[in-house]
Amino acid sequence: MIVDTHVHVWEIDPPKYPVGPTAPGWKSLPDEPGTADELLAEMDQCGVDWSVLVQTSWSTWDNGYIADSVARFPRRFVGMGLLDPQDPGNAALARYWVKERGLAGFRFHPMYYQGEKILLTAQNQALWEEIASLGAVVQFHLNPRDADQVDQIARRCPRNLFILDHMGYPQVGEEPAAFQPILDLARNENVYLKLSDVRGRSKEPFPFADVHPYAERLVRAFGAGRMVWGTGYPGHHRVKHRWLPLADELRLVREGLPFLTPAQQDQILGGTAAGIWKLG
Repeated sequence: MIVDTHVHVWEIDPPKYPVGPTAPGWKSLPDEPGTADELLAEMDQCGVDWSVLVQTSWSTWDNGYIADSVARFPRRFVGMGLLDPQDPGNAALARYWVKERGLAGFRFHPMYYQGEKILLTAQNQALWEEIASLGAVVQFHLNPRDADQVDQIARRCPRNLFILDHMGYPQVGEEPAAFQPILDLARNENVYLKLSDVRGRSKEPFPFADVHPYAERLVRAFGAGRMVWGTGYPGHHRVKHRWLPLADELRLVREGLPFLTPAQQDQILGGTAAGIWKLG
């Protein structure tokens, strides 16, 4: 089984599917749709069985298109929405999107709230209690400086599963100690790591060998059993937004990371994800 755990899809059809920024300082808006149907065709072409749809930051806090896409294709898609960490009603919204609309969990962007430990505010105590009761999966878009927030939440919610997006953003050429907070999160057995955006971390062409030492350290820390694979956008939007084509994303894991064994490749490409989201 192959599972792409990170694909943004969106529609431009206001008011049903509005567009507009979510995170502070976010100004980018889409100039064309990137649809679930486009993604599904690409998945079939490349042999991807499931995709985890992740609400994009230019589609507002309304996760309706993600939820509707999962409802249309319940054997191909899983949905992960966004919740506003500054919304005092976000605990009720978490329950709504999971119980009423069928989402599996949520993504948070602590890296966008510099100077504030946004995930740990007193207001969000109720949110994490609700997420714990729902058993929702949570993913974090973070830098190493945000790792302490994730560590506290992972300890507070030991039965939930948490995923670190895009390898925790290692920076090529940095001192090893700068990336250590991400590696230290592996001490929490409920924290997982997403092998994604390798190209975006690199200053070299495929297979991005300057990022390999970081990826190898992450494999040693988390193990393939706590690693998943993800990409970015559907169809032509991949290249348009400086991501690899889907076929090359697969080739990177299968051929471009020589430190991975075939068993580890299979686990990262789908085995771990199948366990997280209970995919059959």
